[in-house]
Amino acid sequence: MNDIDIGYTSLAGTKPINEDFAGAMLPGKDDKDMGVIMALADGVSMGGMGKEAAQTTVTSLVRDYFCTPPTWDTSVALDRIIAAQNAWLVALNKRRPELGFTTLTALVLRGQTYTLAHVGDTRCYLLRDGQLTQLTHDHIVNHTDFKHQLLRSVGSEDRLAVDYSQGEVMLGDCFILLSDGVYGFLSDTRIKAIFKDIAQQTGTSWQSLSETLAENLVDAALKSGSNDNASALVAHVKGLTAATLEDATLAALNLPIPPLLKIGDKMDGFEVLAPVADSGINVIYQVKELSTGKLYALKTLHPSRTKDKEERTMLVHEAWLTQQLQATRAADSLVHLKPLEGSPSAPISSYYIAYDWHNGETLQQQLDRGAPFEVAHALSAATQITKALSHLHRQNVIHRDIKPANLHQGADGVLRLLDLGVALSGKEPASMRDLHAGTPSYINPEQWGVHYISNYKNSSKAGNNDADDSKEVPDAQSDLFALGVTLYQLLTGKLPYGEILPGQSGRYYRDPLAPSRHRPEIPKWLDNIVLKAIARDKNQRFETAEELLLALDRGASRPLSAPLATPLIQRDPTAVWKIGLGISVLFNLLLVYWLLFLPK
Repeated sequence: MNDIDIGYTSLAGTKPINEDFAGAMLPGKDDKDMGVIMALADGVSMGGMGKEAAQTTVTSLVRDYFCTPPTWDTSVALDRIIAAQNAWLVALNKRRPELGFTTLTALVLRGQTYTLAHVGDTRCYLLRDGQLTQLTHDHIVNHTDFKHQLLRSVGSEDRLAVDYSQGEVMLGDCFILLSDGVYGFLSDTRIKAIFKDIAQQTGTSWQSLSETLAENLVDAALKSGSNDNASALVAHVKGLTAATLEDATLAALNLPIPPLLKIGDKMDGFEVLAPVADSGINVIYQVKELSTGKLYALKTLHPSRTKDKEERTMLVHEAWLTQQLQATRAADSLVHLKPLEGSPSAPISSYYIAYDWHNGETLQQQLDRGAPFEVAHALSAATQITKALSHLHRQNVIHRDIKPANLHQGADGVLRLLDLGVALSGKEPASMRDLHAGTPSYINPEQWGVHYISNYKNSSKAGNNDADDSKEVPDAQSDLFALGVTLYQLLTGKLPYGEILPGQSGRYYRDPLAPSRHRPEIPKWLDNIVLKAIARDKNQRFETAEELLLALDRGASRPLSAPLATPLIQRDPTAVWKIGLGISVLFNLLLVYWLLFLPK
């Protein structure tokens, strides 16, 4: 959580009732990633209910914000809560003669990003490096005689338009929320002077005196003739946490995508040595850092995807997730990411990510050279991959695209997982979560909506091998199934269920042949492990990476039993009808033969 110093002062001034209300809330130990929220509201009296409108609006916002899912964008969370409060207040105003409306300016400081929600004529200023900037726009009639007439307020209309804005938070920033009873009687120059005077009077930095600053702002406004409620909320940023996914996304959206690069092109201190891959979505180059001579794999979006916000967000999530995992035990099995922060004199020119370059080749490249792997080689690779998945799953990360092409055997002997582009972390964009991602031939049946039940007698769904609406989301078992398919391919050079091309659905009409049917030298105990990993019935497969790793370690010393073969009726629910139809056709053919050819 950021280190924030918050101070607040509100006085009725010459008014009998103070209809201003402000609030702030810090996150609990389980909500640290949600940031800090603060809000200021100025109630509008239409029968004396302005105070109620301001108080309920601010209270519901700061409390309910921490009940929203942490995966939501901050502006989405604020919008849902404000919309609900507005609907409640509108309904209340329709049922009684006394009306209550309110302005609202809400600020969330989350990681290194601020998010503002604004309605009405309360204001938010940012004081940064001695410069005072107004971040909000007043929703008032643009006429001197009606300058206090609001165009928008919470509780006045069924459909409320809220202004949202986001920006970068920097160390030392000071955010100032003011009601019109303060800023209406203080110029920007006077506001800055109050901050400067505090430092001179106390002999210390004003940055730890937010409460005193709020008091001085209100006091100065009242002395300047303010005839309204006067409220000020001051928040100073004294410390910043590491950048959040939201911060990284905001920064990426503000950067262009580089054009297609050629060998010899230079960008941000890198020189392109060779193109590596171009999928039409992402482009990868081998580049050299000119200052160190170190090699990197530079990955960015294809220029044709420049305006695709979802693809850019997915690439940001990949970079953010890789950085998070580099601090865990999963780091050894991943390619590390180079931090790209730039500097004031040489900022990053466009959006891309740079991975460490490792000499070597993928397991798919090794397969493409010819023969399948030796048993010992395949077993070693499977053990390393299983350990890597174990570390990922403990971090609640699902890779979703395990296959030989995404497993890189480095020259240092380390087998590394590539491409976290479609991995699930709980923080991924909703569009990516709903994407049917992965390589079709390695996707488990449940993701296609295909389900197999072992206990046929006790299940009405038994034998349902047609796609339906009950497609399951990927989980740890999805990765283990893909690993089982990969191990089968390493051992035999073939896919257990055949190749599934893009655009096709998964085909699981039969149990796969044991690997030893393709290569007799494969031991029976390894046969059983592979068949268990790729069983059509989810309940027969390994549940965790640790369970699979234990089976690989024990090997022939404590072999697993082979999974049960799927009964014909379960493999094909129409088998009974097909057999019945066959018998009926045969009987009718015999009857026709008897009628036509046998003596009467």
